[in-house]
Amino acid sequence: MTAHSAHGAYHRPRELWVGAAQLGPIARDESRADVVDRLLLLLRQGAEYGCELVVFPELALTSFFPRWILDGGGNGPISGDTTELDSFYEVEMPSTSTQRLFDEAKRLAVGFCLGYAELTPPDADGVRHRYNTYVLVDRDGEITAKYRKVHIPGHEAYEPWRQFQHLERRYFEESPDGFGVHNAFGGRIGMAICNDRRWPETYRVMGLQGVEMVLIGYNTPLNYAPDPSQNPLQAFHNHLVMQAGAYQNGTWVIGVAKGGVEEGVESLAQTSIIAPSGQIVAQATTIGDELITARCDLDMCERYKKTLFDFDRYRRPEMYSVITDPTTKSLVETAARERPDFDRHDHD
Repeated sequence: MTAHSAHGAYHRPRELWVGAAQLGPIARDESRADVVDRLLLLLRQGAEYGCELVVFPELALTSFFPRWILDGGGNGPISGDTTELDSFYEVEMPSTSTQRLFDEAKRLAVGFCLGYAELTPPDADGVRHRYNTYVLVDRDGEITAKYRKVHIPGHEAYEPWRQFQHLERRYFEESPDGFGVHNAFGGRIGMAICNDRRWPETYRVMGLQGVEMVLIGYNTPLNYAPDPSQNPLQAFHNHLVMQAGAYQNGTWVIGVAKGGVEEGVESLAQTSIIAPSGQIVAQATTIGDELITARCDLDMCERYKKTLFDFDRYRRPEMYSVITDPTTKSLVETAARERPDFDRHDHD
């Protein structure tokens, strides 16, 4: 297949075959070995369909454990016996249980993106850090980039009024690294996780770095405790933010869910592949394990980056200073005092 350029010459487009590997529920007691078996099946399906990259969801190796209080309890920081909590984290990647996924990726020459809970080795002060993490693995089975979730939703302390907890802010730290963009798979690839997808800055920071594909994994409960009126709009909001991020930044967006009813909690599925035009070109039709694929023309990004969204020509950063000005916090606090107190920071 060839494409015609503005100067009359023909060139081969930069096409990347991508698989979005949605997962169904993972039980609390499901072993890593069983989960990796499911990932391997989806990876092999991707290879059969000609995929060069397969994208798995957030926390793809375990049940979504922030719905439980798992350590010493109380309202303070993590304390007491953390044996069960630690069992949901990976202390190395690849680990003993995930090594065969890396080996199979190398054998098949298919890269992947994997979400998991990361527990770091002790730092210089002896502190171990907990992150909600994504790794990008190339077609040789080697990690080429790592991303840690920036926007951590939820709450830190047990709240008995909830049907289930959303304790991400108890179990994960905010990323110290930010949003990077990496040369991989013949293009400019970025990563984000779940709640990140709701924030326009996520896409814009990567857009300013020339991103051509954003990989996003999510676990999104359909029951939003702080404001149940949003429950019927979950699917709409999910696609709205990713389609807008794709269009406004001239980038492909791959949004991959862990859906279905997991440990009594119903979560959104609707995994999708979205073009730089904002159009959904592929979407999952089930709430379980399912692979969808698309041939993504990375050159399509230029048609948006160099026309309507030509940042160099049309962007007005001097008009946006309030976004990063430290004094903005006082404006937000003033606005908050002028409306009823309401927790709006729980969403994923």
